[in-house]
Amino acid sequence: MPDTWSAEPTSRQMLEIRPLALEGVLEIRPTRFEDERGFFSEVWNEFRWNEAGIKANFVQDNHSLSKQRGVLRGLHYQIPPMGQAKLVRVSRGAIFDVAVNIRHGSPDFGRWVSVIISAEYWNQVFIPEGFAHGFLALEPDTEVQYKVSAPYSAEHDRAIRFDDPEIGIDWPIEASELILSVKDRGAPLLAEVQSGFEHS
Repeated sequence: MPDTWSAEPTSRQMLEIRPLALEGVLEIRPTRFEDERGFFSEVWNEFRWNEAGIKANFVQDNHSLSKQRGVLRGLHYQIPPMGQAKLVRVSRGAIFDVAVNIRHGSPDFGRWVSVIISAEYWNQVFIPEGFAHGFLALEPDTEVQYKVSAPYSAEHDRAIRFDDPEIGIDWPIEASELILSVKDRGAPLLAEVQSGFEHS
C-alpha cells in the first residue's frame, strides 16, 4: 500500500490523491465505507473530482477481463482529435498499470510511470490525454474498468511496442510469460510514430 498519501483526503473526505512521477498522472483512492453488509464507494463523482482539480468529460465506460496472469494490453492511445483521458480501476484482481508520455517537445517525452492497481487497494489512476497506456494482469481473472473522454475510433486507434527499448518499461513478469494480441506484439516503436500530441 502506498505510504505517501496526503494527510487529509481532499474533496470532503471522499477521495485521496497522489501525484505520480509524470505531470498530470494521478493515483486516486476513493473512500470506501464498510460495515457488516459489505461496502459502498463513490468511484466517480464529477462534482467531487472537479472540486479536486480533476477535469474530464467521460463519455464511455470500458470493462475488460484478463483470464490469465500475464495478459498484457497496450501500449494504446488515440491520436487527436480523438485523444482520450482515462480513469482506470480494478474491480477484481490486480494490474501493473503504465502510462508513457508521448507529448512531443515535453522534457519527459518517452518516460513512463507505473503503479499497481488492485481491488484490494481500491485505488485508481487518472491518465490525461497525451499518454500511451497499458496494463499487465498480475492475477488470474482480473477485471479492469475504465472511463474514457472520447469514444473508441478505429481510425484514430494506435499502439506502441510494449518492449520498446527506448522506453524501457520494467514489466514485473518475464517476457516469455506475457500473453499479447497479435496487434500489440507487432506494434511500432515510439520513434516510428507521430503521436499528434505536443507539449504545451
